[in-house]
Amino acid sequence: MSEVDDTQRTYSGALLAVLAVALLAALGGLIWSYTLSGRLTSQEAALTEAKEQNKNLSAELRETDARLKVATEELGQSLGLTQKQMDARAQEIIHREQADEANAKRLEAAQKETAQQITAVSGAVTDVKTDVGGVKTDLGKTQSDLANAVTQLTSMKGDLNGHSSLIARNHDELDLLRHKGDRTYYEFTLTKGQKKPVGTVSLELKKADGKKNTFNLEVTSDDKTVPKNNRGVFEPLQFYSGKDPLLFEIVVNAVNSNKQVTGYLSVPKSAPAPPTVQ
Repeated sequence: MSEVDDTQRTYSGALLAVLAVALLAALGGLIWSYTLSGRLTSQEAALTEAKEQNKNLSAELRETDARLKVATEELGQSLGLTQKQMDARAQEIIHREQADEANAKRLEAAQKETAQQITAVSGAVTDVKTDVGGVKTDLGKTQSDLANAVTQLTSMKGDLNGHSSLIARNHDELDLLRHKGDRTYYEFTLTKGQKKPVGTVSLELKKADGKKNTFNLEVTSDDKTVPKNNRGVFEPLQFYSGKDPLLFEIVVNAVNSNKQVTGYLSVPKSAPAPPTVQ
């Protein structure tokens, strides 16, 4: 009997546990159902309100369409336009706006391209400035070299009042004097017995001695002839010429034979130029 009682109590405990679990489940389901019902009620209320608002908006939209239609008809009547013409005008406006938008895009693209070109030009200008800087440097060096070369030229006293001047002993040194830029130079080659115009004067070789490097020369200037006898190479022969007298110089830098000499005539930059230079 004791075993039977224990078995019954065990079954009773298990049954109570099952009933408790079922009760809790039912209670939980009831709470969930209540909560869900509340949510459904809230959603239904919100849906009803939304429908009402939609209904109001639809009514307002119909009213607006009606007013717009009336206004359109009145505008068309006032302008004497039909609905078809107004539609065409509307399409024209739309196309114009689209064209304006396309033009704006093209303008923006052109501006970007122009900006790129300006950037490229700026870069080119920078390169040019660099090149100019290099040229200035080279020019400065050239001027310095020229100044050094000029200082190496021979300075000789002329035959007029002891005036001294730089002389060129050959064509290259004469080019250095030309670059110096303060005088004008005319090269010549004279043959004995030939009167030759040089610059604005005329020269005639009367005698030449190739062994002694001496010569006799006649200079005609301002309708006056002045003899320069027994002169040597590299000796500046000086004389004044012109309405406002300016100092002219003749330098013979080679006696090629007993019949020919070469040299140059040096005149101030302000001196009149000859009609033709031979």
